[in-house]
Amino acid sequence: MFEAFRKHSFSHGIHPPTHKELTKGLEIKRLPFADELIILLSQHLGAPAKAIVNAGQEVVRGEPIAEAGGFVSVPMHAPASGIITKIDLCKNMRGEKTPAIYLKPYSGASQDVLYGADQDIEHMESKAVIQAVQNTGVVGLGGAAFPTHVKLAVPEGTSIDTVIGNGCECEPYLTTDHRVMVEHAKDIVHGMKVVMKAVGAKQGIIGLEDNKPDAVQSLTEAAVDEPTIRVQALPTKYPQGAEKMLTKAILNREIPSGGLPSEVGVAVFNVATLAQIGELLPRQQGLIERVVTITGPGVKRPGNYIMALGTPLQFILDHVGVDKEVSQIILGGPMMGPVLATMDVPLTKGVTGILVLRTQDIHKPGKVYPCIKCGSCIDACPMHLNPSRLGMLARAEQYEPMSEDYHLMDCFECGCCSYVCPANIPLVQQFRIAKGIIRERKAKSA
Repeated sequence: MFEAFRKHSFSHGIHPPTHKELTKGLEIKRLPFADELIILLSQHLGAPAKAIVNAGQEVVRGEPIAEAGGFVSVPMHAPASGIITKIDLCKNMRGEKTPAIYLKPYSGASQDVLYGADQDIEHMESKAVIQAVQNTGVVGLGGAAFPTHVKLAVPEGTSIDTVIGNGCECEPYLTTDHRVMVEHAKDIVHGMKVVMKAVGAKQGIIGLEDNKPDAVQSLTEAAVDEPTIRVQALPTKYPQGAEKMLTKAILNREIPSGGLPSEVGVAVFNVATLAQIGELLPRQQGLIERVVTITGPGVKRPGNYIMALGTPLQFILDHVGVDKEVSQIILGGPMMGPVLATMDVPLTKGVTGILVLRTQDIHKPGKVYPCIKCGSCIDACPMHLNPSRLGMLARAEQYEPMSEDYHLMDCFECGCCSYVCPANIPLVQQFRIAKGIIRERKAKSA
C-alpha cells in the first residue's frame, strides 16, 4: 500500500546536486569473476570472522569459509567455487593489513550457488530467525556494515512497533539502492516481513525520496497485498537517509542524544539489507555478492554492477574503464565517503559505490579564512548543533567542552556544515579528529 506524498521531512539539511543521471536508469549487470578473490575476515563492525578453511582446500560457491568471531560478528562464505590458495594479510580500505582468505575461482565452473537448503521462516521463533540472519553473514549494506542480527536483538525492556526500510540514498551519484528497489522489490518486502517477525513490529514503512518514482511504483506493487507494510515518499533532501532524520520525517519521533532508534520503538534497515534477507534466508544461503554503483566523470562505462565480494578494486576499474586523468577514487558518495589511499584492496560488504573523479572535477576550496559567524553551518546542521562554535573549540584544542557542552558526539559527519561554509573551514575533518582524541582519552581513563 502506498501513502501519497506528504511534506514529511526534518528541519535543516542541504540540497547538493544529485549527479544520479549517469546510472539511475541503468539495470543491474553482473561483473565477471576475477582470477583471484580476497575475502577480508574483518569487513563489518565487531569481531573479525575466523577462518575455517585451509590452503589447498576446494570450496563451492556459497559454502561457509569463516565463522563468526562472537555475537557481534558474522561468518563469511565462498563468493565462487574454487580453491583456497592461502590465508594471509591484505590491505583494507584504510590501508591497514588484516587477515584474509585468498580464493582462486575455477575458470570452467558454472558458478551456481551450490550450498544451501530450504528453510521455513514462517514457523520459526524470533531467536531462531535472528540466528538464521547471523548465519547468512548479512550486515548493513548502506555503508555502516553493522551486523544485522545484532540490530534484531531488541534490548530487554524495549519494544519495537515499527520497522523502517531506508531507501532514501541521499548521497550524490549513488543509485545502488534505487536499482535494488526497482528490480528486487519483492525481496525487500519479504525481508521486511522477516525483520518485523524477528523484532515483533506491527508495521513496516519503506521510506524513499520522491526523486525515485519508478522505485515507488515497484515497491507499491510488491506490497499491494501486505496491509502492515506501506511505502512513503519523502522530499528529496540531504541527509534524509540518516536514521535519525528518517525516523523524524516518517514518524515524527526524535531519537534521543546518544540514543538508538529502539528507544523510540523503531528499527531501521537499509533496503538492500532487507532484500538480501528476503532472498537468502529462505534458502539458508550466505551473502557472497552485492550491488555497487560505479560512477563519476572518470568512468567510461558507469553502471550498477553486482559483483562477488573479494573482487579486487583494480579488476573492477579495469572492467569499467577509467580516464587517464583520474585524481580521486571515493568509496561511497562524495559527502561522507572516504578517499581511497591504495588500489590494492578488495570489495567488502559495506561498499555501496565507487566514485571516480578527474582532476578537473574536484573543487579546490582554496584558502581557509577565519569564521565570519554567518550562521550558514547552523542553518544546515540536521542535528541542530553549532558547528561554528565547535570549530573554534577544535582549533583551540578544547575537546572536553566540545563533547560535554556542545554535543559533538551527536555529529554523524554528514558534511553539511563544510559544504555551506563560505570560509572554507574543514569543519568535518576537525570534528573527526576531535572525536578520535575524545574517545582515546576516555579509553585511557577507563
